[in-house]
Amino acid sequence: MLANHEPNTKRRNEKVAVIDFFCGAGGLAYGLKSAGLNVIAGVDFDPACRHPLEANTGANFYLRDIAEVTATDLNEWFGKTKIRVLAGCAPCQPFSKYSQSRKTPSDQWGLLKHFQRLVEEVKPEIVTMENVIGLATKDIWAEFVAALEDLDYSVDWKSINCQDYGVAQTRERLVLLASRLGVIELIKPKMDETRTVKDVIGGLPKIAAGEHLKSDPLHCAASLSDTNLVRIRASKPGGTWRDWPEELRAACHTRSTGKSYPSVYGRMEWEKPSPTITTQCFGFGNGRFGHPEQNRAISLREAALLQSFPKEYSFLEKKEVVSFATVGRLIGNAVPPKLGELIGKSIKSHLKQVAQARSA
Repeated sequence: MLANHEPNTKRRNEKVAVIDFFCGAGGLAYGLKSAGLNVIAGVDFDPACRHPLEANTGANFYLRDIAEVTATDLNEWFGKTKIRVLAGCAPCQPFSKYSQSRKTPSDQWGLLKHFQRLVEEVKPEIVTMENVIGLATKDIWAEFVAALEDLDYSVDWKSINCQDYGVAQTRERLVLLASRLGVIELIKPKMDETRTVKDVIGGLPKIAAGEHLKSDPLHCAASLSDTNLVRIRASKPGGTWRDWPEELRAACHTRSTGKSYPSVYGRMEWEKPSPTITTQCFGFGNGRFGHPEQNRAISLREAALLQSFPKEYSFLEKKEVVSFATVGRLIGNAVPPKLGELIGKSIKSHLKQVAQARSA
């Protein structure tokens, strides 16, 4: 196991500090930092998250299971910070319509419960939680919100579509903001912020299936079998496998049970946002992840850009071998940085209002 870094004491003594649980590749942390917040730490159980979190945000990474994190740990990490922000996005597979997991919801509810435990024990001034919209229909969500209100938090939560906030992706998310300092709310979207697939990846160099760009190792596309090469050539942007000749259709799709999956083996459309980017987004057969015109699935770099990561975002150390499974997991599980920035700006706006009210 990799050793944890000691906290950066200079940074943790600032007025506002953020600790990000289930930090993943740092999408939320990067967005919060872009909004001007001081992210001092990220916590995750996946060692692959260390490099992207630390390299892109400057925060300390802690390889920890949240069940083992105590209030003493958080108090030490926050130090003398006056306004403590606790952020989190517990793994959401049980509540996600994209998940094929065999796990029951109870397998993952403990993660949210431990996050709630830390809030109750530390009582940070501000809490933010981001997750899939399906969580809002569960009793555990109502219990979490009620626990915050019992601790005198002002709570605002809503379901949003990321495309309304400048992410070129139809990704629906549940966002919560809570504050013990006063009323807090998520900033409303600006008019016409929608971006398209073409806006984001239209200018990237062309590559073929199984190739990568020498100047950018992440602009790499997974190989395709001979059959799938024929299939993608027969695919239309925005279409489905139902557009193919009968002989190209997979046996599973010809059965009644397979007819409910029309979006697999699909191409994206240039003039629309992409579908939700998942951990398997590099596979042509895993969703509508075919490139709009090139005969391949989208590259890892294209997936990252569609998630709103900047092109210079570093997911791997130099000369580290690119693994589709590892980088795909980091990208697909990430909070889109633009969504993180929206949350950060909402917190900054709230703190400004609190300061103005106190000085009035």
